[in-house]
Amino acid sequence: MASGGSKPTAVMLLFLNLGLYIVVTLVAGWAVNHAIERTHETASVLSIPARIFPIFFPMGNMATGFFIVFSLIAGVVGVATSVTGLTNVLQWDAPNLNAAASSSLLTWALTLLAMGLACKEINIGWTEANLRTLEVITIIASATQLFCTGAIHAGAEEVAPQRMQAAGTV
Repeated sequence: MASGGSKPTAVMLLFLNLGLYIVVTLVAGWAVNHAIERTHETASVLSIPARIFPIFFPMGNMATGFFIVFSLIAGVVGVATSVTGLTNVLQWDAPNLNAAASSSLLTWALTLLAMGLACKEINIGWTEANLRTLEVITIIASATQLFCTGAIHAGAEEVAPQRMQAAGTV
């Protein structure tokens, strides 16, 4: 059986992820707002296919739009997962840990998608300082979300035999 260190680790990583995902959501929300405010003046000189889209990102490169949108989605889902994960982990029983583990895995997948787009944006080239900040925090959040997912899964593995013993199936 495990040493029981999964709960404090999971709680600490969930608080860390909550802060990281709040920053990701704020910076990505700012970028979307900035793009919406500057779309009319910037996109009015573009040719027809580029003018069709409702938001044109005047900063960054061609991967910026996808990166910002997926970072915003990953940030919002990450905040929700961190808050619900904290309540589930603090209860520390099998059904709550399984719910936290599945939502943590989904958030990690979304964060990996945003991280892949951040890496593509870095590979393409020049971006502004705010976007570089968003790229770095997204990459850090993907790593901490991996560790958090592992800690929650370890806790679920730790609690599962205790539940089976209580039910009398072992």
